[in-house]
Amino acid sequence: MAEQAYVLKEIPCSIDRLKLAKRLHVDLDSADGRGLMRMVNDAEVEACPKAYYRIAYIDARGEGWVEIDGLRFNSRVLSVNLEQANRVFAFAATCGVELDRLFRGVTDLLESFWADAIKEAFLRQVFSAMNRHIEETFKPGKTSVMSPGSLEDWPITQQVPLFGLLGDVEAEIGLELLDSLLMRPTKSISGLRFTTETGFESCQLCPREVCEGRRAPYQPELMTHRYQRE
Repeated sequence: MAEQAYVLKEIPCSIDRLKLAKRLHVDLDSADGRGLMRMVNDAEVEACPKAYYRIAYIDARGEGWVEIDGLRFNSRVLSVNLEQANRVFAFAATCGVELDRLFRGVTDLLESFWADAIKEAFLRQVFSAMNRHIEETFKPGKTSVMSPGSLEDWPITQQVPLFGLLGDVEAEIGLELLDSLLMRPTKSISGLRFTTETGFESCQLCPREVCEGRRAPYQPELMTHRYQRE
């Protein structure tokens, strides 16, 4: 399992204070602004976001499923997206247990909201660093990502085979899959990155109207034209 696996821990990260304050609608010259900056300063001292990924290979595929390194994943969308692929990058990234510990005692609702935003900012940076590492190391070309739970077609229960594929992620980067199938720390992401010439974003198949993380417009016709069974 350890072959062709990579752990990224020493990743320089910092918070763009102006950007964060603007997103949170906080005036940096106000009392709230000073409180937010104290939290950011503490976070930058303690934070140690981490990422882990490994290369895995497709063994078999069928109608609505694909087998990767002996583990079966059930998803029509995933199986179609991997039709031309022979390998995937299975990954997990997290803001780190250090930030969870730092903000564990926060009880104020507004400060809890800020803490989540700070952790999210660190997660985004480590996720980007991991993707750069994949690109620089393997030069996979154009890639897309799918994460369990992002689509009805690939539910969160598929975290189980994914974490089986990843191995002991908790030992590597401190990321734990709970019995609820959620991850701890909560500001974490897992999934499969794969080469594709057509391009894909799960957002294209998601009808949710209000979503801060939307990366592509909803395309209801895409499911019918590309992914629906004939």
